[in-house]
Amino acid sequence: MTAIKHALQRDIFTPNDERLLSIVNVCKAGKKKRNCFLCATVTTERPVQVNVVKVKKSDKGDFYKRQTAWALRDLAVVDAKDAVKENPEFDLHFDKVYKWVASSTVEKNTFISCIWKLNQRYLRKKIDFINVSSQLLEESVPSGENQSVAGGDEEAVDEYQELNAREEQDIEIMMEGCEYAISNAEAFAEKLSRELQVLDGANIQSIMASEKQVNILMKLLDEALKEVDQIELKLSSYEEMLQSVKDQMDQISESNHLIHLSNTNNVKLLSEIEFLVNHMDLAKGHIKALQEGDLTSSRGIEACTNAADALLQCMNVALRPGHDMLHAVKQQQQRFSDLREQFARRLASHLNSVFVQQGHDQSSTLAQHSAELTLPNHHPFHRDLLRYAKLMEWLKNTDYGKYEGLTKNYMDYLSRLYEREIKDFFEVAKIKMTGTTREGKKFATLPRKESAVKQETESLHGSSGKLTGSTSSLNKLSVQSSGNRRSQSSSLLDMGNMSASDLDVADRTKFDKIFEQVLSELEPLCLAEQDFISKFFKLQQHQSTSGTTTNEVEEMDGVALSRSYTSGVPQTISSEKDMIRQMMTKIFRCIEPELNNLIALGDKIDSFNSLYMLVKMSHHVWTAQNVDPASFLSTTLGNVLVTVKRNFDKCISNQMKQMDEVKISKKSKVGILPFVAEFEEFAALAESIFKNAERRGDLDKAYTKLIRAVFVSVEKVANESQKTPRDVVMMENFHHIFATLSRLKISCLEAEKKEAKQKYTDHLQSYVIYSLGQPLEKLNHFFEGVEARVAQGIREEEVSYQLAFNKQELRKVIKEYPGKEVKKGLDNLYKKVDKHLCEEENLLQVVWHSMQDEFIRQYKHFEGLIARCYPGSGITMEFTIQDILDYCSSIAQSH
Repeated sequence: MTAIKHALQRDIFTPNDERLLSIVNVCKAGKKKRNCFLCATVTTERPVQVNVVKVKKSDKGDFYKRQTAWALRDLAVVDAKDAVKENPEFDLHFDKVYKWVASSTVEKNTFISCIWKLNQRYLRKKIDFINVSSQLLEESVPSGENQSVAGGDEEAVDEYQELNAREEQDIEIMMEGCEYAISNAEAFAEKLSRELQVLDGANIQSIMASEKQVNILMKLLDEALKEVDQIELKLSSYEEMLQSVKDQMDQISESNHLIHLSNTNNVKLLSEIEFLVNHMDLAKGHIKALQEGDLTSSRGIEACTNAADALLQCMNVALRPGHDMLHAVKQQQQRFSDLREQFARRLASHLNSVFVQQGHDQSSTLAQHSAELTLPNHHPFHRDLLRYAKLMEWLKNTDYGKYEGLTKNYMDYLSRLYEREIKDFFEVAKIKMTGTTREGKKFATLPRKESAVKQETESLHGSSGKLTGSTSSLNKLSVQSSGNRRSQSSSLLDMGNMSASDLDVADRTKFDKIFEQVLSELEPLCLAEQDFISKFFKLQQHQSTSGTTTNEVEEMDGVALSRSYTSGVPQTISSEKDMIRQMMTKIFRCIEPELNNLIALGDKIDSFNSLYMLVKMSHHVWTAQNVDPASFLSTTLGNVLVTVKRNFDKCISNQMKQMDEVKISKKSKVGILPFVAEFEEFAALAESIFKNAERRGDLDKAYTKLIRAVFVSVEKVANESQKTPRDVVMMENFHHIFATLSRLKISCLEAEKKEAKQKYTDHLQSYVIYSLGQPLEKLNHFFEGVEARVAQGIREEEVSYQLAFNKQELRKVIKEYPGKEVKKGLDNLYKKVDKHLCEEENLLQVVWHSMQDEFIRQYKHFEGLIARCYPGSGITMEFTIQDILDYCSSIAQSH
């Protein structure tokens, strides 16, 4: 920067009689950086002019040129932007505002300082300096490299000080006394020097003349020195006195400090003692309650609970550093530990006794419930135990080993108690399910020993095995009886319907009520026990502590419990809901097997019971999952629901298997097939059961499988039928299926309903056409020959010229079918149709009416052929359409 300054002074400002005082490297703010220099200059001629000049490097060569100059008197404001933080930006307000960015903050500050000095020295106006540090304006010597520059500037400024009026007058008088003052400056300067030497000599002589006065002055100085010495002696004595006073004051100050320190220590000691006494002192009443408190009364339990909480607070107090080293504190902590151990043993022993007593008390009430389908109520026991809930929480936090032992003992005692109650409860349910057979034999449900109950139940189950598949035995009966006389088959069918509808519905309704009652008894029992376990064992709130953790897995009578030890206190790894579910699984381990046995019994009594069980179980599972999807009840009922669903699928598979294995008698007519009637019974029963059920989708899938199997089996039996025409078997059974589906309005079987109706209609038409070919057999053959000749290309009016189909042959055939003969043929046809059709479906009149319509259609067809092929012959049938209607009506009425 110094080199640039000298270069600018030499090349630009010296030729213009200007002196460069300060320079700053800048560029315009916000634009592309094109550097230039701002220079502060003064003229060497008087009057002095101060300018700010912008110098820019030429684009054509490596030299600088003067671009713009502003007079300092035109500068209004200097804005340094920030007086605290370093900021290279600054603004100069001339005719407009010029915004600049200096290459460094130091250069900016040096330049602004120079402007301030020039303003103070040469200008009569005051330039406003804003956002400029006051320290910068006050200091005249900057630091660093620019110090010499500023110093040089200052000297340059001092060289050009103005003379005041008196100085100007003296110089003028002096110059007037010397003629050559202006023409010969050196001679004038030499003269002034000689005069100055003369004045100096005169001054020295004047001083030497005043020696006497100097001596007097020296005496005075000696006297003054003596006075000073005396004063110093006095000051020394005073200083010694003050020093002794200072020593005494120091001793007093040190004594006061020691007293203050002692008082402070005493206050702190008192605070520590009060802290220990307030937080580690257990009241005598609490100690007595922990040692001798009554754990049977409510007042005693409350006192023990308060004492246990107070003991826990004393043991968990956060001691300050060093307290654990005190002997008294150690003794008190040991005393607390002994009290905790003693009370924990006493509490655990008492609760174990309560658990045992509960088992005995509940066992005495089993006889009251053995004849009724109800489970004993454990609410009084839960209510009594919940008084100890806070003590259990205290035990869990202070002695997890005893807490865990109580948990094991509770599960052991209660699992045996619940196992007896639940097994007796299910035995009563089984007896009630099988208490009345179809023969009306009733079984007693009086209280008895468990072994006797089991033996009797097993015998009942064996006898009930003979009753299973009642529907299939009825089916075989109906198939075997279909060849007997209509009256006998009708009576047997009535008996079958009575047993299937009345006895089966009664038994199934009774089973449904018993099964619902079983689930309704189990559900509140499990929920009440789960709620009690959650409250009593304090498994609702999840505790988390920090510290080193080691994992263990402990087997608790077959129930795996995962836990960890954190700072010596075990905490469950799995969630507390899992802990509750594990305890419930241990306590109610017999529920799922007993439910499965009851389901197997119900399925053995009647396979259709699986429908009731599926609906009831689904509803209870849905209810349990809405409460808590991960609960024991929800999980157990869900597992049992899987078994029920398998039994339901097995029931469907067995029905489909029976359809495949069905066989018909070759000597009797078929009628309504047994599996078609079974499907009707199944569908009606299922619709009544699944009316508002949650698992409707399972039934819809079963419907689809069954109806397809029914369709296939009906066609199979129709193809194998020898006594009954295939069309009759198809027509009657598909009509029955269509009527069933229309009555029940099963939405998922709409397509099958339409298919059944189509098959019924097709086979009805086929049977009618086939049967009508026989009453007018020769006439049918004659006109079939006529239609064959026309089909071969012979014109209709030329058919009468054929030898086999001339008018004489037509008259001969028509004469063979007079009205009397037609009526006789229709009567025989009616009898044959009556033999083919069964009475259950009651389709005789429908078929007869269709035959009447078909016969009339054929009659009109024959008349049309006669009119077209034998025009003008006058040949007509020997009976009219009205005769046909009369014949059909009289035949139907006569039968």
